[in-house]
Amino acid sequence: MPHYPPIADHGMIGDLQTAALVSSEGTIDWWCTPRFDSPSVFASLLDAERGGHCRFTADLRGEDGATTRQIYLSDTAVLVNRYLAPGGVGEVADFMDPVEGTEPTARHRIVRVARVVRGSLPFTFSCRPRFDYGKAPHTLVQTDDHSVVLHGPGTDLHVQATAPVALHADGEDVTASFTLAAGEVAAVVLTSEVSGGPAPASPTLPEIADRLAGCRAFWLSWLRSSTYRGRWRDIVNRSAITLKLLTYAPTGAPIAAATMGLPEQIGGERNWDYRYTWVRDASLSVRALIDLGFTAEANAFRRWLRDRIEAGATASGDPLQIMYRIDGDPHLTEEVLDHWEGYRGSSPVRAGNAAADQVQLDIYGEAADALAQGADMGAVRGWKAVSDVLDWLADHWDRPDEGIWETRGGQKNFTYSRLMTWVAFDRGLRLARTYSRPADTARWTEVRDAVFQQIIDRGWNEERQAFVQHYDTDVLDASLLLMPRVGFLSPHDPAWLSTLDAMDRELVSDSLVYRYDPAASPDGLRGSEGTFNLCSFLYVEALARSGRPAQARYAFDKMLTYANHVGLFAEEIGPSGEQLGNFPQAFTHLALIAAAMALDEQLDRAEAHPETDTGGAYPRTGWRPGGA
Repeated sequence: MPHYPPIADHGMIGDLQTAALVSSEGTIDWWCTPRFDSPSVFASLLDAERGGHCRFTADLRGEDGATTRQIYLSDTAVLVNRYLAPGGVGEVADFMDPVEGTEPTARHRIVRVARVVRGSLPFTFSCRPRFDYGKAPHTLVQTDDHSVVLHGPGTDLHVQATAPVALHADGEDVTASFTLAAGEVAAVVLTSEVSGGPAPASPTLPEIADRLAGCRAFWLSWLRSSTYRGRWRDIVNRSAITLKLLTYAPTGAPIAAATMGLPEQIGGERNWDYRYTWVRDASLSVRALIDLGFTAEANAFRRWLRDRIEAGATASGDPLQIMYRIDGDPHLTEEVLDHWEGYRGSSPVRAGNAAADQVQLDIYGEAADALAQGADMGAVRGWKAVSDVLDWLADHWDRPDEGIWETRGGQKNFTYSRLMTWVAFDRGLRLARTYSRPADTARWTEVRDAVFQQIIDRGWNEERQAFVQHYDTDVLDASLLLMPRVGFLSPHDPAWLSTLDAMDRELVSDSLVYRYDPAASPDGLRGSEGTFNLCSFLYVEALARSGRPAQARYAFDKMLTYANHVGLFAEEIGPSGEQLGNFPQAFTHLALIAAAMALDEQLDRAEAHPETDTGGAYPRTGWRPGGA
């Protein structure tokens, strides 16, 4: 049976234009180049036999008691697999040189450095790329013992090694075996380049040492801009680095996740391509970045967003669409890769995303909220585009859509979509006042108030004593955990507290939160899903802001136990605590940051005024650690 490591058994490296996953076994089983959304070179995570991989690891066969550990060098994106055996102790460090600037580059480099610190260890290396999602053959040309070029369609992959690594052809792939003693170092460098492009210079150990030092210095310097000084600095820093790694530097557009096709249920069909920029996800990240002090990244995305609004020309025909390619291209044709079996047999594997042309009206609120958080509105032409969008929305807001979760079960009048429509007009009015811009403020005010009243009249379910998913159901929806954050209701409003209590009873399982109940509200897809990490962190934030910081801290601390060994989260948590879905997911990490900051604020307040904690400290059973 093909071997698939757990989804969580990975760290991520990247250069701000692309990213690779490295398993704790030393295998790069996911890498697309030259961009996040390019066809894959290594993808054995989606098909162990046909996907391609690059493996570089200590050969621990025969070493009784040997162990491996994967870590990040603190506050960096340098990933290290450590090997500890009776015969020796060594490691392989993996990193990519950050590529700054606004120009896309064709050349991208993964550096893999082996080192032994005690005794001696044998190492094995293999590079077996499968270009264009495993659909295209490649050829091998060996120039000397330490250099090989693998020619794929449109892309050359150069494999270069330092002594004593001697590369050997294995059909059209390449392998090597060698042994290092204490104090010895060897490296293999993978360089992707456009076909026919100039060959990279042969690497040397001093040059690689300088590159490693430069990579560490980049991340340490970048992180010094963070203003976070709270209780969870390590995990917040790791989440910030993860968000940075998932942002395409040339345009400032963050992607939803590094991968595509990883399942929300093993063997299920909910296997989507997340390597694109969702207006919603990216807009919500602006607040987290600004709160952390990373204003340059927040402003870069705001510029990207203004360009999209100004450009129009969406595939759907509306002023904005829910997602784009990282360069702003609105066309994301979905293709089923039926030659791949999928992660542990989870098919179909999809490249591209057909949800791009769905109608999801909430994106206008998230976009307006992101624009309202900046220190400037941009050019006059940009404001005209924003104003035109809100004028359009004033004529088109009162209609059903597919909703935040991109269900494929038909359009509904989703309460969350109406909530964010209210946000769109509220923020638009704020922008017009703040920057003295011309706008039809009377009309916007009228529509804002009409949306508010409609949500109160139709989104509230009297029997449930809660706001519900859409107007024709009594099903709850965790997206509404954002109600207090966006200012629609006070976090202490009785209607909100009643909604929060209802969610706690129905959607929360041991501090983990489901998006909604697909059985009660069918979404047009077979199978089930795990709890949604984004919602679990939104729940923490909602508890904290609603005057329940002790309960919120309990939920937050439990949630952190589901992070993987290097502090990364996928999209969901499965029934046995396993991570599911695309990995790592930006939405989860930005929600973690927001939850940590809200919790810090409320805990500080509660410690100063303990009488203000109005919620139960622990779950409804009344059980408390260390007490009855």
